[in-house]
Amino acid sequence: MSQLSLALGRIIRASRKSAGLSQEALALKAKVDRSYMGRIERGEANISIELLYQLADVIGVTPDSLLPTSDDIHE
Repeated sequence: MSQLSLALGRIIRASRKSAGLSQEALALKAKVDRSYMGRIERGEANISIELLYQLADVIGVTPDSLLPTSDDIHE
């Protein structure tokens, strides 16, 4: 697992929770398998730009808000 994937997963999880979505609800609305959503949030999967945009749309945030900064990567 790369530090980038771990940081991205943490941000997606925090954003999902802030939006009041369960992991299952986010996966369903974004049309991805719930287990894959779990792998994304744990930093075990690399996602496409297209999926990043899908997740952002469902969560109700801009795609750039899900991207980690260098500070996030080095936490």
